[in-house]
Amino acid sequence: MNAHVVNEDNDDCDVLHRYPDFDGHFSLVRNFRLADLVTIMNGVCGSLSIFSSARYLVTNDPDYLWTALWCPLAGLIFDFLDGKVARWRKSSSMLGQELDSLADLISFGVAPALLAFVVGLRTYLDTVILTGFICCGLARLARFNATVALVPKDNSGKAKYFEGLPIPSSLVLVGTLSFWVKKGWIEGQDGIPYGTITLWGSEGGRGELHMVSIIFGAWAAAMVSKTLRVPKL
Repeated sequence: MNAHVVNEDNDDCDVLHRYPDFDGHFSLVRNFRLADLVTIMNGVCGSLSIFSSARYLVTNDPDYLWTALWCPLAGLIFDFLDGKVARWRKSSSMLGQELDSLADLISFGVAPALLAFVVGLRTYLDTVILTGFICCGLARLARFNATVALVPKDNSGKAKYFEGLPIPSSLVLVGTLSFWVKKGWIEGQDGIPYGTITLWGSEGGRGELHMVSIIFGAWAAAMVSKTLRVPKL
């Protein structure tokens, strides 16, 4: 969500560059501010989700799958808090902005895509779409960082809208996957809803696609949309 960026006196660039750089060992850690540490916890949650998904594939233990599903939500809490902490401390930095985007990519891009693969979107075309989903999230975050100073802001310095769906919106997809898991609509149980279509070749080949993968493709397109404007709450 990139709420980590604080606008003081309507001068984003000045605030972002007002960040001390120290030489010597552990200089990166010394440069961290409290909000940066909160942001890193977002990345920790996303990483735990990824490893829990991998453990589920290895063990087929549903506890790991539920852990993987809950971790992105915990990441959202930290993503929300880092902006609050930055405003409370009246401090922000270019490093914090980049940390925020990278953590969001892990928790709301890579982790949800892997969860979709884990529950059953595993055909060749499914993985192509999920790869596109991650890359669109990456591009959306990069565009935000490059254009944040240009987006109209209110009197408090808060951006009035998002250009394209914000990447944390992928938690709607994670919630849907959670519902499927609860109902048993996953690989190895009742299967993914709406089944598959074969666009070319034989069934089970590279041309097979789960219908619900189209939702991930549409979500990816909405994230990089220039004309879709989502009001900030």
